[in-house]
Amino acid sequence: MKQVWLLAVLALSPLVWAADTMPATPSAATADPARGRKLLLARQDTGCILCHQLPGFKEGGEMGPSLTGVGERLSSEQIRQRIADPRLLNPQTFMPAYFSTAGLHNVAKPLQGKTVLTEQGLEDIIAYLVKNPS
Repeated sequence: MKQVWLLAVLALSPLVWAADTMPATPSAATADPARGRKLLLARQDTGCILCHQLPGFKEGGEMGPSLTGVGERLSSEQIRQRIADPRLLNPQTFMPAYFSTAGLHNVAKPLQGKTVLTEQGLEDIIAYLVKNPS
């Protein structure tokens, strides 16, 4: 009986991991850490620094987890998923879905159907976080 249960858990594990990651977009090939840094610091565009401590900066918020060393703790695919739509991992999160429009309500008409980050912006941020671990 224990062997059957273990096999069932192992068979389901790829489904669990699939929700934890998001594959690279085509823009990953041209990702630029310098552009990613600018986006992370852009209070009006992303607001990342309002909630997170960022690698290489003394200022930063403490509402979200520190992003210092995130590239050593998580893979690029895991970081991408957490930025793109953190609700898939934590439905109660207050972090915005930066690369998803699914399930959003009360969006201003000019912004409906648009993501906060472009595909390139998403990949640029990931490039910075992975390249600058501390």
